[in-house]
Amino acid sequence: MCGIVGYTGSAQAAPILLEGLSKLEYRGYDSAGIAVMGSKDISVVKVTGRIAGLCEKTDNGRTVEGCAGIGHTRWATHGAPTEENAHPHLSNDGRFAVVHNGIIENYQTLREELKEKGYHFDSETDTEVIVHLIEMYYHGDVKKALIQTVNRLQGSYALGVLCRDEPDRIYAAREASPLIIGLGVGENYFASDVTALVAYTRNAVYLDDGEFAELTRDGAAFFDCLGQPVKKSVSRITWDVQAAEKGGYDHFMLKEIMEQPGAVKAAISPRMKNNEVVFEELAITGNELAGIRKIVITACGSAYYAGCSGKYVLEALTHIPVEVVLASELRYSNPLIDNTTLLIVISQSGETADTIAALKECRARGARTLAIVNVVGSTIAKLADDTVYTWAGPEIAVATTKGFTTQLAVLYLLSLYFSRLLGIAGEDYAEHIRILKSLPRLIQQSIDMNHGLPKLAEKYHTANSLFFIGRNTDYAAALEGALKMKEISYLHAEAYAAGELKHGTIALIEEHTPVIALCCNRRIMEKTLSNIVEVKARGAEVLAVSYRDNTKILSVADDFIFIPEVADIFSAIVEIVPLQLLAYYVAKENGCDIDKPKNLAKSVTVE
Repeated sequence: MCGIVGYTGSAQAAPILLEGLSKLEYRGYDSAGIAVMGSKDISVVKVTGRIAGLCEKTDNGRTVEGCAGIGHTRWATHGAPTEENAHPHLSNDGRFAVVHNGIIENYQTLREELKEKGYHFDSETDTEVIVHLIEMYYHGDVKKALIQTVNRLQGSYALGVLCRDEPDRIYAAREASPLIIGLGVGENYFASDVTALVAYTRNAVYLDDGEFAELTRDGAAFFDCLGQPVKKSVSRITWDVQAAEKGGYDHFMLKEIMEQPGAVKAAISPRMKNNEVVFEELAITGNELAGIRKIVITACGSAYYAGCSGKYVLEALTHIPVEVVLASELRYSNPLIDNTTLLIVISQSGETADTIAALKECRARGARTLAIVNVVGSTIAKLADDTVYTWAGPEIAVATTKGFTTQLAVLYLLSLYFSRLLGIAGEDYAEHIRILKSLPRLIQQSIDMNHGLPKLAEKYHTANSLFFIGRNTDYAAALEGALKMKEISYLHAEAYAAGELKHGTIALIEEHTPVIALCCNRRIMEKTLSNIVEVKARGAEVLAVSYRDNTKILSVADDFIFIPEVADIFSAIVEIVPLQLLAYYVAKENGCDIDKPKNLAKSVTVE
């Protein structure tokens, strides 16, 4: 999980590379480096830590001359975050520099082979075998050497290659890891994400697996794994550079939390016509859906929890059984999936490695596949039979917020759409449409109603552990609320189905233990109230998430987070937003690096 950039043109490369890396730092921030082709040799500068250190070391790139170069920001997988392990890596003869995102699974075998042939290694990384293989296969033709090299690699890679013999040319290659080519006028680029490109160009080409790009200042050529030319279409990046800036907020995460009413509206509004849900991008028919006997949702992290919330709505409105399975488990579970299964895969980036593997496994078993992703042209979007984009816009903070709520919004829409296709949309259909239209306003209200969250953070930020409890839809929201807390504040936080407390978990409740109780599902409110009473009897301090008129909860809880009235099955999307804010303010109290939490990366492109 790293970020790579490349530039060739007439301008000085280093400042552009550093600017691009700063936009990709959410992908990795253990170390960073650039390689630039100078007048005679490749200059390499590397640091441990953040991009800021690289900027300082190079005077914001001014001390590194040259008009073609590559850069890398690292999230360590093989080897500690040291300068030796930082990218770019040089070949032994200094002719080549390489940056890499991904994992080379057979690197140990290749490493031993290369050592026997006299190549020496300066790092512990899997990546270094790539640059030495290129050197070994090079006989005057970089493209041919690159093709021979990648044919030896097992695993995933997005590669950037610089060669001393071709000073104005850079190469890029992709397999199971995102890589985008940016086309300019008199200059061209590559990057792991469009966020690194939008300041310079809106014209992008998305490489597919097994494809290569050869870039000069005057143009870009694309070819396949045999070296044959490939025609690629140019996509237009529709959002501007301001969308990837903080816009006056202290952190990207806070900005993205506040953007959620607009993001959810962008996901919902285009799919509402004449008071019906429409999905013009979906090819699945009512007859095909009628043949589905089971829906399986698979994802990782927050996307998995979005699936847990969506399960309740899908089952309620379609009457089709729904399973939610972690992608990292599904891919190895020999799943009972066939052509009567609809697989829904959810991923913000569309590049999540385990989710891609689960998708491929289920497709091979005959499942109909539908992807919910944010990134246009991503791997999952291309692999699935149908793709629905969340239109959340760029999400820079590592901990997802608007990515999660827009995924939920799409699942709500799909539930209603499927019920209509199946001919079972009931008398509540019109009311559900009204509620979905109101969700952006309700989310904004849930923000406006909770100005006291910074004060609550002052109270709870020193807790050793926090327990989130809820039932049904509340439990699903509790799972994501606990994840947000642990991701960015580093406090131990766990979510439990409230009815399971007495089956072991209640042994952990003692005097002053914080319990965050989600009580927004009126159908089972009395049951949750009983669980609150149980933990209060053992000394817990209860922070309740509920409605202002919930007098029974108000009479027993110590602190409160309020949300506006909303139907039970849609409550998770409204109640999660103040929990995101609570996690944010707790992390701020603890002095945490909120946008770049330790040990985490935004896009998990390796297993």
